[in-house]
Amino acid sequence: MKCIYCNCTESRVVDSRPTEDGAIRRRRECEGCQRRFTTYEKIELLPLFVVKKDGRREPFDAAKVRSGIVKACEKRAVPMAEIEKLVQRIEMSANRQVEQEITTEQIGEMVMDGLRELDEVAYIRFAAVYRQFKDVHSFMSELQQLLDAQKKPEDAKA
Repeated sequence: MKCIYCNCTESRVVDSRPTEDGAIRRRRECEGCQRRFTTYEKIELLPLFVVKKDGRREPFDAAKVRSGIVKACEKRAVPMAEIEKLVQRIEMSANRQVEQEITTEQIGEMVMDGLRELDEVAYIRFAAVYRQFKDVHSFMSELQQLLDAQKKPEDAKA
């Protein structure tokens, strides 16, 4: 870090504190002139883009994921803290991707996996919109898969 007073490149950190916006505030003391100055460090993430079904690309927006989950959980006893944990888990998983792009299908599957664990009714609501069921049979097929998945743990216990 270069001193703003004498351009010396040697300094020591006197104090570090996190800021409200996720940065780190550091008080530094220059080894050359002994004057103090403040620096801010912030992690720079490469932007993540979502590839839509029609091929368009737009920046990943966790608020859109949250909105879909909240709508699926409407009038259900799902705490907002659990919804936030799910949104954070999806965002972290999306950012861990090797490529800087993720498809809406991948995001939708992550949401459905999370909702399946969180609340089955919310899962079915989201699946109904996301999978765009064409008829009652496709909807019943999804319900049957959910019921079969529930039976597997019960069969293992017996």
